[in-house]
Amino acid sequence: MTDPIEGAGMFPKSVGERLAEARKKAKIDLADVSSRTRIPLRHLEAIETGRYADLPSATYATGFTKAYARTLGMDEVEIGRDVRAELQAIGAGYSQPDYFEPADPARVPPRALAWTAALVAILIIGGFALWRSGVIDGLGGRDPAAIAAGTDVTEQGGPASEATINLAAPAATPAAPPSGQVVLTANDEVWVRIYDAANQRLLESTMKPGDRFEVPADANNPQINVGRPEALTVTVGGQPVPALGIPGRPIRDVGVSAAALAARPAPAPDPSAPPTAATVTPAAAAPAASNAATPAGQP
Repeated sequence: MTDPIEGAGMFPKSVGERLAEARKKAKIDLADVSSRTRIPLRHLEAIETGRYADLPSATYATGFTKAYARTLGMDEVEIGRDVRAELQAIGAGYSQPDYFEPADPARVPPRALAWTAALVAILIIGGFALWRSGVIDGLGGRDPAAIAAGTDVTEQGGPASEATINLAAPAATPAAPPSGQVVLTANDEVWVRIYDAANQRLLESTMKPGDRFEVPADANNPQINVGRPEALTVTVGGQPVPALGIPGRPIRDVGVSAAALAARPAPAPDPSAPPTAATVTPAAAAPAASNAATPAGQP
């Protein structure tokens, strides 16, 4: 008759049986183990019944079994060693090397999280590279203090341009547009017609030098027709505004309300007008100054 103790030593329980027995003793459902370890339920059933051939590979069989044992509080190192021994004994036919064990599936981050982390890392590295290159601040890597002092040197070897230096200077606050009473003052004899949006005449006469006309503040979109706009000086609230047009060119339907005058850009200079002293370039003025300094009779 066989001794029960000796028989138990001759026919030890398999790893799967030991795991199943420990799980049942702890009153843990197999589905609960699957939820904790993220191991498919069919793979846990294969481990408990010793059907290792139903698992993807020997490495997965070892890793899944150790994760199962860890969940039950068993010695995962011992369980892993016994699983490898069982795989060698039954000759499961796995061709994969046995030295690699996959990580615990419960500790592997989801694929979406991994992709998101990789994208964030790429964006951070790209932003840092752009910042280092000077593209973002518009200085191209040059020293802002040197640019402000005018001592910065460009790649061509010359000082930075005025436009580049202005990047370091704070933008000037634009002046508030003028508002108030619009007054037209004639500085020469000129015919003027002023009317509103309903074509109601507000003024139509020949103004003499010194004549003034105050545009009614309640006029609906007042406009002007004048043959020589340079003969009129326009002020808004006592502040002069740019001329209504180019000298010698008649204008019509030009708004003369305070809002219209404030929004109107300054007229372009007349290309046919002779250049003034302010427009003479230094290069043109230098020879003239040199000739003036040369005594008569000298070459």
